[in-house]
Amino acid sequence: MAARLTIADVERIAALAHLELTAEEKELFTRQLADVLAYAEQVQAVDTSGVPATAHVLAERTEREDDPRGSLPRDEALANAPDAAPGAGLFRVPRVIA
Repeated sequence: MAARLTIADVERIAALAHLELTAEEKELFTRQLADVLAYAEQVQAVDTSGVPATAHVLAERTEREDDPRGSLPRDEALANAPDAAPGAGLFRVPRVIA
């Protein structure tokens, strides 16, 4: 059985995540995280020795084939752009890096 999760543990986790928690939140999260860890222990205890390893949970492939096909013509793509530069064939977008 794992060691009991404490409020001090939650405070350390909150500090790592740069979170400020109230006393009520610390108590709530201590209970909730303890429940999650207890459930994880239950899952770890399940005997899976007779279950073959799988790379994917679905038994059959559901993705479509990656077949090349035509794309939208540039003029049509730029037609609805709010601030297009049609002569250059570009979309103008707001600057996101200062």
